[in-house]
Amino acid sequence: MKKLALILISLLIGVASLNLLQAQVIDGAYSKRTTLDRKPAPLPMVREADAVWSRTVWRIVDLREKANQHFYYPTREIQGRSNLFNILLKGVEGKTITAFDAQGEDGEFIKPIDFNQVKLQFGDTIKKITVVDINTGNETQDTVRASIPLNEVKQLEIKEVWYFDKQKSTLQVRILGVCPIRVYKKDPKDTVFVRKRLFWVYYPEIRPLLARNESLNSFNGARNLSFDDLFLTRRFDGYIVREENVYNNRPIQLYATGEYAAKESERIKTAIFNYEQDLWEY
Repeated sequence: MKKLALILISLLIGVASLNLLQAQVIDGAYSKRTTLDRKPAPLPMVREADAVWSRTVWRIVDLREKANQHFYYPTREIQGRSNLFNILLKGVEGKTITAFDAQGEDGEFIKPIDFNQVKLQFGDTIKKITVVDINTGNETQDTVRASIPLNEVKQLEIKEVWYFDKQKSTLQVRILGVCPIRVYKKDPKDTVFVRKRLFWVYYPEIRPLLARNESLNSFNGARNLSFDDLFLTRRFDGYIVREENVYNNRPIQLYATGEYAAKESERIKTAIFNYEQDLWEY
């Protein structure tokens, strides 16, 4: 009986020591708490009477471009850091943020969808594998659930509104929504890539989640920026693909292609910035 008691005591001491060791393991020179406790910076209120001009646009941000790679990497979790899409996916799965259907034409934030519906956007997540018995050599078919291909989400669509605030006498911008886009081949032999919008998220709702997750600062790891900081400081590069218009907000690709589409995108961008410049007299 005494031996049994000693064994139990030894096991309890070993478990306690292991937990203490795990609690003391810090992957770095210090324990990071600032990011975990960070809250998004409050944005100034805008009165309707102060917004004397506005224009809503949609732009594509290609995550393969060097200026946008901080949203794409790391493709797997490293030292508590994940890429933007993985963070949004976990938020939808944990029901801390709401995903909206991106396939309809009624609007961006109309129809909420759950995590299972999000997974369906990637097609069949069940695949068959061949299992070989090492003793008999017999082959059997088994089905497993395939993981979501996070690396295929290579673009973002951002909905934003530009407005002129007469109180500040400046042109301002507010991001309204973000939509991850999957760029993939339906068949490995295909030469053409398919683009598919996965879901929309309402940016003001996801700001607390983005503020608690940071992206690596290539120049100073002690001063990493949160994903909310990256969006607010406009640390991304993209091109306009649509502006609000009387033709059901039709995208540029419906009336211009190739070089003409690029010129139309640049024209819209220039027209927005010229509005502020044209108000001044020199």
